[in-house]
Amino acid sequence: MELDPDDVFRDDEDDPDNELYQERESTKELVVYLVDASPKMFSTTCPAGDQKDETHFHIALSIISQSLKTQIINRSYDEVAICFFNTREKKNLQDLDAVFVFNVAEREHLDRPTARLIKEFDRLEERFMKEIGSQYGIVSGTRENSLFNALWAAQALLRKGSAKTADKRILLFTNEDDPFGKIKGATKIDMTRTTLQRAKDAQDLGISIELLPLSRPDEDFNVSLFFADLLGLEGDDLAQFLPSAGEKLEDMKDQLRKRMFKKRIIRRITFSIANGLSIELNTYALLRPTTPGTITWLDSVSNRPLKTERSFICSDTGALLQVPPKRYQSYKNENIKFSLEELSEIKKVSTGHLRLLGFKPLSCLKDYHNLRPSTFVFPSDEGSGWQHFHFHCPA
Repeated sequence: MELDPDDVFRDDEDDPDNELYQERESTKELVVYLVDASPKMFSTTCPAGDQKDETHFHIALSIISQSLKTQIINRSYDEVAICFFNTREKKNLQDLDAVFVFNVAEREHLDRPTARLIKEFDRLEERFMKEIGSQYGIVSGTRENSLFNALWAAQALLRKGSAKTADKRILLFTNEDDPFGKIKGATKIDMTRTTLQRAKDAQDLGISIELLPLSRPDEDFNVSLFFADLLGLEGDDLAQFLPSAGEKLEDMKDQLRKRMFKKRIIRRITFSIANGLSIELNTYALLRPTTPGTITWLDSVSNRPLKTERSFICSDTGALLQVPPKRYQSYKNENIKFSLEELSEIKKVSTGHLRLLGFKPLSCLKDYHNLRPSTFVFPSDEGSGWQHFHFHCPA
């Protein structure tokens, strides 16, 4: 096989050019956590007297806190905002009633998750009622619509970045399946229509809205009352929504954590099959051992990094050699000299392509053939429709 394993299957940290490729391929995630703060959210999730009794509001905040911690570790360049609606106080750039954006003050952009943000957020629940407050922002006999205002504020926060460079999501936490249930007549129809149109406008801008319903064990969240239209659910999607949402709520922290892990593409290579037929492959590092970082030597006085320099001295004259050293290979009583560039070209026997030579039974693959951790190859999504074809290639 005409390839250099050290070139084709090396890790991305071994390839300085791959850093730019990784930055180009990866997308930033912009998330607005939209939390219902109505009095119903402060009702307990279990019957009275249960030792594990906790409110839906507490569950939502604990999930968001865990998600922020995960983002710091895995995707620190993501940006988030935490927005409450159905609140007594208001704080948002549009000065909308019943909407309180927790971590955005006078600025018009989201924040990266930080330890300070998480620390302040974890202490929010105990002082929420005093500083922010809870009330129904959708009141019968008025035109106040807190859900509409919340979607408007979230859309404004997510206007940064294009759909090609950022994944924009709104995660909606609520236990109210019919936010306009207390409204009657033409007012309810008008509020429902405008709210659905606001959600559609956000989705047209590349913003996905995800509902995370919260309910008591003895209650069912009826998504058909309102949110099915908001999310565009129908048919099988509508029938499967509640079961999938139930599984997500059972282990929500892990579900949100999994969304932060992205497939780690090492590089792209071309797989040549025969007669000029080839497909483009992505290679993935599924498992790599953790290695200590490189040692940085510091000056004991200034604490600045030391720069190492190496000089070659002629053994005959003692003068410093200005010409880079050369390697040589003895051949027929003669030393054949090579430069470092020539040696690099000699070692590079291919352009990093895979070529199909034939097929052998699986029994021919021995354990000792795996000199390094295996690299998984899979056809690129931008290829010619070979998504069904994949194989495992040892390094």
